[in-house]
Amino acid sequence: MRAAPTILHLDMDAFYASVEQASKPSLRGRAVIVGGLGPRGVVATASYEARRFGVHSAMPMGQARRLCPNGAYLIPRFSLYRQVSDVVMAMLRELSPLVEPLSLDEAFVDLEAGGVAFDSQSARETGERLRADIRAATSLSGSVGLAGSKMLAKVASEEAKPAGLLLIEPGTERELLAPMSVRTLPGVGPATGEHLRRAGITTVGELAEAGEDELVRMVGRSAGAGLYRMALGLDDRPVVAERDAKSVSVEDTFDVDLHDRVRIRGEVQRLADRCVQRLRGSGHSGRTIVLKVRRYDFSTLTRSETLRGPTDDPGVVREAAARLLEGVDTTGGVRLLGVGVTGLADYTQEDLFAQSLAAEPDGDAVTAEGEAEGAPEASGAPEATQPPGEPEPSPERRWTAGSDVRHAVYGPGWVQGSGVGRVTVRFERPGSEPGRVRTFRVDDPELEPSDPLPLVGAGDRSGPPEGTP
Repeated sequence: MRAAPTILHLDMDAFYASVEQASKPSLRGRAVIVGGLGPRGVVATASYEARRFGVHSAMPMGQARRLCPNGAYLIPRFSLYRQVSDVVMAMLRELSPLVEPLSLDEAFVDLEAGGVAFDSQSARETGERLRADIRAATSLSGSVGLAGSKMLAKVASEEAKPAGLLLIEPGTERELLAPMSVRTLPGVGPATGEHLRRAGITTVGELAEAGEDELVRMVGRSAGAGLYRMALGLDDRPVVAERDAKSVSVEDTFDVDLHDRVRIRGEVQRLADRCVQRLRGSGHSGRTIVLKVRRYDFSTLTRSETLRGPTDDPGVVREAAARLLEGVDTTGGVRLLGVGVTGLADYTQEDLFAQSLAAEPDGDAVTAEGEAEGAPEASGAPEATQPPGEPEPSPERRWTAGSDVRHAVYGPGWVQGSGVGRVTVRFERPGSEPGRVRTFRVDDPELEPSDPLPLVGAGDRSGPPEGTP
């Protein structure tokens, strides 16, 4: 514990949803829910307007739609979120060399190590200035907690939400924590919280009064000792600037269970390619390939294979994942597939060509690889042939709600919805007034998918303009 509140915790407010509201002016002040839009999708983030209806992260999307039927439901745009996150994290690194990112929208900062704060007054001034700078650069709000430890700084930022700042003066920790729910403490989830509630302990103050010996008896030595220290506000963990990645993985949950073995192989190949892209983007290679399969009955299987040396070769990862799949029974259907790489290293062993050929792929594996490269999916029906001289019909394009588009005449916009051969687009950009809605055929040649427009520099347009409902 420090004698001054020089550890800062920044948590951006409803980050994904706030980015969507800032980049789509017509959504300012409206309920916005970001997540998977399929029948098995879950909520990633809900705006504060949506939270008033009871919508929250990790909720099934179907339940969210029932609670908030008039909300705007959008797919995540991670490339834009990363751009905004990079700007915010760069601001934090201007304050101190010790910045510990926890996610795209959350980080600890050691203000003392940066020489910008040594007491309560300078810490508060730094926190307020940071919030103002983030608002000016991105039009987004963040909540700041300041305390003498990481745990308390995080508790403070949560209490400050939304768009606030809370500083916990050293010496006042126990008084502040005492009336709070035990669920406020890191690591106290629903199961532990319920176990404590049955013992008559619902607040942090009651947890401290129970004493270490009683808590050890209730939840075990390690957990009990840790709970007691947290209840007293004690936390000596330092801010760590870099966190070594232990694994890289990607996974997909399917709206409908997959039964076709060839289709399943093809999805594994695609996931392997995506995993390698993420692996290379992190500057790593890895030795162990992991396959994750969640079956129709929610049972989850994992299989792994360790290579002779680290690799970031997509062919090697694809073939290893295909071999692992051969040992998994997918009878009954598959609802989730994942491919990961562990045992990360900062270099790649180049002589892995022999390793790639160690197991010759069978015919099925070749088919799967062909699908990964864009070959058509296999099915039980014969392949349709086109009469000579007739142009092949182009497949109907899919337009997902929230995705970015550009029209040759009307410029940039985003998809509000699509169906029955039509797609509805609202044409607006960050910092503009709410734009106009137009409807097109889904195959309109003048409408194309687009990259997100940058949010940074759009100005502070945090609230809805005058007269906007």
